[in-house]
Amino acid sequence: MREVYRVMDANLNRAREGLRVLEEIARFVLEDAALTARVKDLRHQLALLAGKLPGGLKEVVSARDAAGDVGAGSWTPGEEQRGDLAGVVLANAKRVQEAARVLEEFGKLLPVSGFKEFRFAAYVLEQEIMAKCTGAGRIDYSLYVITGEKFSLGRPVLEVVGAAIEGGATVVQLREKEMDARSLVEAGRGIRELTRGRGVAFIVNDRVDVALAVDADGVHVGRDDLPVPAVRRIVGAGKIIGVSAGDVAEARQAEREGANYVGLGSIFGTQTKEDAGEPIGLEMVRCVTSGVNIPVVGIGGIKACNAGEVIRAGAAGVAVVTAVIGADDVAAAAGELLVAVKRARS
Repeated sequence: MREVYRVMDANLNRAREGLRVLEEIARFVLEDAALTARVKDLRHQLALLAGKLPGGLKEVVSARDAAGDVGAGSWTPGEEQRGDLAGVVLANAKRVQEAARVLEEFGKLLPVSGFKEFRFAAYVLEQEIMAKCTGAGRIDYSLYVITGEKFSLGRPVLEVVGAAIEGGATVVQLREKEMDARSLVEAGRGIRELTRGRGVAFIVNDRVDVALAVDADGVHVGRDDLPVPAVRRIVGAGKIIGVSAGDVAEARQAEREGANYVGLGSIFGTQTKEDAGEPIGLEMVRCVTSGVNIPVVGIGGIKACNAGEVIRAGAAGVAVVTAVIGADDVAAAAGELLVAVKRARS
């Protein structure tokens, strides 16, 4: 059994070391408080699992034989250098995951459970940090325009989206509940071309399959849709995931699960979404934005006349439907909203 404890000791150390490197990246490079806390939580989880071993950490450490380790002097070519920050993240994330797999297998001999869940949490963590390092966390949410063909005064989706971008939309979401999958993909491909290379993020509502088919920048899911970890496993690390929330608890859950932003509402009440519920008001915006570290986008009844209030309450941006796509002059309406947002920030 001493050999089993030697294996456990070596891999607990590997996992701790890898997590420490990832924590320093989250803390000092990305300066992301929420992500830093997530890594710390995972380190704490690992310590708790180690404490569950028969005899505890004392038994594990007593089995250590660094001087007699036949693999102590071996190394892999290329280990002494990393090409970029992403390389550091990947190397240490894989170190944690591989160690977790060994801990899981040898832990079955003791037996101790929980290492499998730890391993899957490490997979999600890797995706989140990589997303931050590669730009998924660097989105301008100032003016988030959502499509809705029935509110567009008979104009085609692409015509409306093009005008919204011309007016200053920084994010466009394809949300067409009445369209079939083929029509959604066709519209999505058109929006992808309109947004590509213009600094405008493209999000697809609900349909993860459509988002992948048209190479959208991300997907937005509601409270009753696929959970964020499942979406992340499907779309990968580089895609944006947004989640609808109505209060602090829901926003915090979205953040814990790895969402990149929260769509908070309905702020002032809206007729464009049947299940929007009662208005939550500006005080809730203040509570949520102070309670999470990911961007919060306000939605629901927002117009140029009140957009500034939402921004001053702490929101990273405002999401609108009819205020832009239902306007007679879509570009002008978008421009007016963007001015209101910028003025509130200044």
